[in-house]
Amino acid sequence: MSMPTPTDQIRLRSWTSCGGCGAKWPAAELRALLAARPAPVNPDGLLVGLAPFDDAAVLLLTPELSLVSTTDFFPPLVDDPAAFGAIAAANACSDIFAMGARVVLAVNVAAFPEELPTWVVAAILAAADEVVAEAGGVIAGGHTIRNPEPVFGLAVQGLVPTGRHFSKGGVRPGDRIVLSKPLGTGLVLAADDAAPVAGVTAGMRQLNRVASEALVARHHQVHAVTDVTGFGLLGHGFEMAERSGVTLELDAALLPLYDGALAAAAAGVRTGADERNRTYTAGQVEVQASDALAAVGYDPQTSGGLLAAVDPTAVAELTEVGFVEIGEAVPLASDSVHVRLS
Repeated sequence: MSMPTPTDQIRLRSWTSCGGCGAKWPAAELRALLAARPAPVNPDGLLVGLAPFDDAAVLLLTPELSLVSTTDFFPPLVDDPAAFGAIAAANACSDIFAMGARVVLAVNVAAFPEELPTWVVAAILAAADEVVAEAGGVIAGGHTIRNPEPVFGLAVQGLVPTGRHFSKGGVRPGDRIVLSKPLGTGLVLAADDAAPVAGVTAGMRQLNRVASEALVARHHQVHAVTDVTGFGLLGHGFEMAERSGVTLELDAALLPLYDGALAAAAAGVRTGADERNRTYTAGQVEVQASDALAAVGYDPQTSGGLLAAVDPTAVAELTEVGFVEIGEAVPLASDSVHVRLS
């Protein structure tokens, strides 16, 4: 891979071979890797760990308060350093918000080529500082290494009242499925049309804080939450449904989409993660929608929205803060399909 000459204008994506949450390890291989490990046992005080895994770990601190911990990092998916730093920070905070916690502390996880201009690194770090502050926390340290490709993200800690954290499991038949952000980040970025990319970039920088706080305020009506990232809507929806023993019936016509996403999908644009996500959900997801809408469902999202299963009585108020109802949960089908998009 040839390195660009450092200048005052830089295209971060030219320094890397993949970017964003599309760079995640394939979900099917990750599941097999975890299954091959000795059966984990959560020690006393670890409320959420690998048994079963969730969006973040939860550790009991006191009878009243628990710590939520996560980390997320990836190569650049946009060219602008400040946008990359902001998106990486928003994405890393998202798991804390998916657990219903508030962000309090973060440390940087950074790897940069020595040839990368210092001003670029400074812009990435400064933008991340601003986003974490907006999330309610502070970046208080980190670690940086040399690496042929730039990689950046954060380890983030949050706090939640003990026993009040959300999880992927718990969806009940009759629940409505709601989503807080549009879909299509991978498709739009791959198509690389300037106007839609600008819209997606703005969406990825947006924190899930308001969406999370709206769910927390209706905690008794919220039964399961996750955030939609690299495994796509259908992959993360499958994890929720499998964990809960239900089927999610999703209406393709209701999916909120970023401008340009459906056009890119219809034109045949696909990311490398599309095939991996299809493999992960094979036999568990049934798509009766168009090929383009199927591609939207499998598209890897970066800094995507919160996906929640809620009591029908919560939907009206949640839509007022930006959630969109996209389907409902029903008893597990006889064919054991966990997600149906039609």
